[in-house]
Amino acid sequence: MTFIDPRTDFAFKRIFASAESKPILISFLNGLIYQGNPTIQDLQMIDPYQAGEVVGLKDSYLDVKATLDNGTIVIIEMQVLNVKAFEKRIAYNAAKAYGNQLTRGKGYFSLDPVIAITITDFILFENTNKIISRFSFKEEEEHFDYICPTMTLIFVELPKFNKSVDELESLADKWIYFIREAPNLDMVPESLETTAPIQQAFGIANTVNLSRKELDQLESQVFYLQDQQRSIEEALETGAQRGQINTVIRLLERKLGTLDESIKSRIAQLSSDRIDSLTEAVLDFNSAEDLVSWLQEMGDR
Repeated sequence: MTFIDPRTDFAFKRIFASAESKPILISFLNGLIYQGNPTIQDLQMIDPYQAGEVVGLKDSYLDVKATLDNGTIVIIEMQVLNVKAFEKRIAYNAAKAYGNQLTRGKGYFSLDPVIAITITDFILFENTNKIISRFSFKEEEEHFDYICPTMTLIFVELPKFNKSVDELESLADKWIYFIREAPNLDMVPESLETTAPIQQAFGIANTVNLSRKELDQLESQVFYLQDQQRSIEEALETGAQRGQINTVIRLLERKLGTLDESIKSRIAQLSSDRIDSLTEAVLDFNSAEDLVSWLQEMGDR
């Protein structure tokens, strides 16, 4: 057997956010949030697209978004690349998920807590060896919790996880091992077969269950991530924005075909922040017209 890499956007959403994924997501969240206790009994998947409720507020796209049976909203992102301002985007998305609940006619009493889970394929916190880090509103000196639950940020840093399959103890260990090691396995480890949701996740991740189109989409994302990683490394080495512009144009042409020089010129004139946004949006474009519309929208802001 061979398994797709859960760290890619396509695979992560297919495993954790597809129609048959509810028991998988419940087990995953119970493992990460509630130390393996079966606190979550049910949840509802919701649209991961977060429109800006305030005019001019940036739209955002999440990997998974769900409402738990106690009303808590959970948003999940799998982040492979350490792009600029990534840590600010996490706080922004959590705040938006919290604030967007307050639609017209609703009072503040209707606000439910938000838990934002971010899984990174790079080390984010150099000052700790903890694999799972949690942040919430607390008093600075005495560290007691804020008067009501608001936003909690949970980070899982995959590179810090080095347990072998025989060393897995908790449900969280098993899920982190699955995300990190699935593409390197040729069979489901016996110790994971006893956890039904993880067994189901392996079934979804098995490449024999994917169509040719889905495999091509997965391959495209793997190539994209590899090119992006090279781009980041190039930017770190040279400090030049030109390398990132050339890379994003190359990625766009791989996806959409040869671009007109006028489009390339418009891309070259984008600010550094807009280049970052365009880089993140590459996989969302299905045609050159989509790209032109995006550039037009950026020009209107």
